[in-house]
Amino acid sequence: MKPELELLLDRVAAWPSAAQQDLLNSIAEIESRHDLVYRLSDGDRIAVERGLADLRESRLASDETVAALFNRFRA
Repeated sequence: MKPELELLLDRVAAWPSAAQQDLLNSIAEIESRHDLVYRLSDGDRIAVERGLADLRESRLASDETVAALFNRFRA
């Protein structure tokens, strides 16, 4: 993190609540203006949930299986 930003965050901690809220609102506006926050689509959300379910149920390929697959298609 840039040193100037670290100093600013230290100062913000001492700001009144209303000023801190203004800063949060400004940050949200900057993020939206610059597309810095990715919003999941419904399809993205379903895919993430499916992947997490696979992880919980141990339905993932082993490192060896993945390596063998990559080696097979690299040749």
